Amino acid sequence: MTEFNGVMMQYFHWYNDPDGTLWKQVADSAEELAALGVTSLWLPPAYKGTGGGYDVGYGVYDLFDLGEFDQKGSVRTKYGTKDEYLAAIQAAQKAGIRIYADAVFNHKLGADAEEEAQATPLNPDNRNEAIGEYQTIKAWTHFTFPGRNGKYSSMEWHWWHFDAIDYNAYNEGENAIYLLKGKEFDYNVDLEKGNFDYLMGCDLDMDHPEVVGELQYWGEWYVDTTGVDGFRFDAVKHVKADFFRDWLNHVSHQVGRELFAVGEYWSYDVEALHAFLETTNGRVTLFDAPLHYNFHVASQSGSDYDMRQIFDNTLVQQQPALAVTLVENHDSQPLQSLESVVEGWFKPLAYALILLRREGYPCIFYADYYGAHYKDTANDGNEYEIWIDSHQWLLDKFLYARQTLAFGDQYDYFDHANTIGWTRLGTEENPGGMAVVLSNGSDGSKWMEVGQPNTTYVDLTEHISEPIVTNDEGWADFRCNGGSVSVWVPESSLPTA
Repeated sequence: MTEFNGVMMQYFHWYNDPDGTLWKQVADSAEELAALGVTSLWLPPAYKGTGGGYDVGYGVYDLFDLGEFDQKGSVRTKYGTKDEYLAAIQAAQKAGIRIYADAVFNHKLGADAEEEAQATPLNPDNRNEAIGEYQTIKAWTHFTFPGRNGKYSSMEWHWWHFDAIDYNAYNEGENAIYLLKGKEFDYNVDLEKGNFDYLMGCDLDMDHPEVVGELQYWGEWYVDTTGVDGFRFDAVKHVKADFFRDWLNHVSHQVGRELFAVGEYWSYDVEALHAFLETTNGRVTLFDAPLHYNFHVASQSGSDYDMRQIFDNTLVQQQPALAVTLVENHDSQPLQSLESVVEGWFKPLAYALILLRREGYPCIFYADYYGAHYKDTANDGNEYEIWIDSHQWLLDKFLYARQTLAFGDQYDYFDHANTIGWTRLGTEENPGGMAVVLSNGSDGSKWMEVGQPNTTYVDLTEHISEPIVTNDEGWADFRCNGGSVSVWVPESSLPTA
């Protein structure tokens, strides 16, 4: 991916307005984004969730309803109708942008009928510990999809297609996870809470042949129906890792083309990510959650953070070819489940670190690009109003630099706790070179080599107005303001108005 300097954009955030217009927005903005240098869009789950037209998409109800059937109180999803989704994909691909669909395989929610089953209640904080007797429970586990009425797939889902649930109508007050009769949790999952197979809702049994067969069939149907170029897998640490490898290989083979995939393994333990990548034979890339965490900590710590350590224990440092780098996403944004905010002052520095370096496949977050404003209730029970600043002007500058100058050898100058920098020397096809310098403390400078002798460089970010001229050997003292980033490019490389 990276030799083409690809850039992914997560084209949604948790609080997009539920007005059914997102797919139209994708179609309308595709050509502009492609011209800026965005090469792929990760779109939100396009199928019907239990919340109908208000569901962000992760409360999966019917994988085959892409906004086509009257189910859960609406025909369209939060983002639009099936026809609008297909039109958005075609518009993006016509503009040269690849589309990655969000696949949520871990769980289902919003069943159509209750069923009785036998189950053992487990401690939610230690899924290896039983907290009651094997018993008869009653739960919402029968999915009939009456609005779709068997179109595309005739399969109905029953309790035996799931490993576990967290609700029992016969004992509504009990806080338990119920392991269903004859079931066991997957191996090759995250070991938090003893075994983190169970996340929410009706937990799919990935050892059941009907479940695996239906998900494989759905993958073929989905690619044939939509023409997407790949998938973003949700919550992969809660599903055995080899499922994703086998599913991706099967679907790619059946549709006759290689599909890209990135998984969300939200753990700050880079060894857990390596284990997943090993099991999947490198077929599935991963978001670099440890790098996001470093950005979060750095943004909270100000000048006390040692910037020489910003890439320590990250995926992009250790397996760059399989790392999708990010600053923020819909789960980490304020008031969401994995809230770990990267403060606004640090976001330009963080985006420079993912967009202007050689390693990794960077992903821009919709709310960081367009800005966002919303209200929601936090864990403390209080409502908060949130504003996320748009960094579009600066991100467009970074995208221009990535497209035109972020090529060739990379020299790092990570030799000061607050001020770090790097240069790219360019290639024959993309000459010119570039120098990036940033500081989380006071004003800083770096004596760095760009390989262009006696050349005038200007700060693309316009944070510093005075140009810099390199010496006979192609070196110069490149500067930045405190708590800021500057991107020095040859004056001759600037786009003409």
